[in-house]
Amino acid sequence: MTKVITYGTYDLLHYGHIRLLERAKALGDYLIVGVTTDDFDKSRGKINVKQSFMERMEAVRATGLADEIIAEEYEGQKIDDLQRYDVDIFTVGSDWVGKFDYLNEYCKVVYLERTEGVSSSQIRAEKTPLRLGLVGNPVLLDKYCHESMSVNGMQVVATYNNTPLSSSLQDSTIPQLDSYEDLLERTDAVYIASHVDMHLKQIETALLHNKHVLCEAPIALNHADCRYLFDLATKNHLVLMEAIKTAYSTAYNRLLLLVKSGRIGEIVSVDATCTSLMDLSDMTADTISATQNSLCAWGPTALLPIFQILGNDYNAAYFTSHFADTDKTFDLFTKIDFYYPNAVASIKVGKGVKSEGQLIVTGTKGYIYVPAPWWKTDYFEIRYENPADNQRYFYQLDGEGIRYELVAFLRSIEKQKNTSYISQKTSEAISKVIEKYYTKDSMHEIQIKY
Repeated sequence: MTKVITYGTYDLLHYGHIRLLERAKALGDYLIVGVTTDDFDKSRGKINVKQSFMERMEAVRATGLADEIIAEEYEGQKIDDLQRYDVDIFTVGSDWVGKFDYLNEYCKVVYLERTEGVSSSQIRAEKTPLRLGLVGNPVLLDKYCHESMSVNGMQVVATYNNTPLSSSLQDSTIPQLDSYEDLLERTDAVYIASHVDMHLKQIETALLHNKHVLCEAPIALNHADCRYLFDLATKNHLVLMEAIKTAYSTAYNRLLLLVKSGRIGEIVSVDATCTSLMDLSDMTADTISATQNSLCAWGPTALLPIFQILGNDYNAAYFTSHFADTDKTFDLFTKIDFYYPNAVASIKVGKGVKSEGQLIVTGTKGYIYVPAPWWKTDYFEIRYENPADNQRYFYQLDGEGIRYELVAFLRSIEKQKNTSYISQKTSEAISKVIEKYYTKDSMHEIQIKY
């Protein structure tokens, strides 16, 4: 019996895919089809895939051409599969000519001509792209503008900069408008990276204009406003998502799965640190009012693993802060200690201090260590009492997770269902913490001499 194996993503399965599978089937007696997993696609930068792994696998199964379907999960798996399944022929489309010649050592390699004029990329590109408007800080807008180019079905059409002390967007080909209302008229959705004080009004205005919203965290400065905005989005059948790009890192998501699988036992503590030093010499009342404070800038990111691992229902939270202004709204450093029924957690955030930006998840069997900067997670370790049992995990992270976040936003809009990696309950929990900070609930202030 001659065994043949081929691989592919098989997104939006079309006639070209079927013809390729038919010709692969004709090469032998038994056809094995490898379908790439979602995580593997992300790790190799293929993020425009419209269908989930299960949907794509079922589409291949429905053709009736595959005798066996397997998952392709990691780089280098092809050699393992050729040996494991005793394969005689490896085949793939002619657009890969020469790429897999190294497999001739293990079996015969055959490149098949593709069906002209048919591809998943073309099908995706032919759809009318989502018109995205960018609002706020040009530093972040530049990143999102650049990353959006990697996302099929999305196009940045205009920007609006209402953030003081900022320069213009680097890409001068994109119209920079003077009016937020003008931007809303030209777009289907907006990404908001304004000062947090502006979030409530800008999100509300966008939703009332029937525009989908992706907004930097925190969405609102208190729980009531956060709940109101999500309710407004639901009422108008719109997507409202909180933009914390760490949530879309493949490594971070794998970390969460390992934690929940019990690999390090019961979780006893989660500790996250995020700091970045700013120039304090030019601090004035104007610069303070135009700059995001430490907790609003770093807090949502630091809070994310705590709420996603331990849950949103803690018993108590105690704050320690050092302020740069007499109004005690701009913190240069804040530490928050959380108490759960069976665990504790803490965050340290600051723009006036520097510390090791690491994440540590402590369990009864071992712990997970993510080195600085942990919020750009592409590597972490599981450590045990016996160092010989330690395990290391590496995952490629492209674009700091921004492009994956944009894909999730686009998919949510297309499916008319919020598929954010951050639940509404977690967004509300973050807003509750921000609210406690501003009301000075359970807060201790410390003085630091610079």
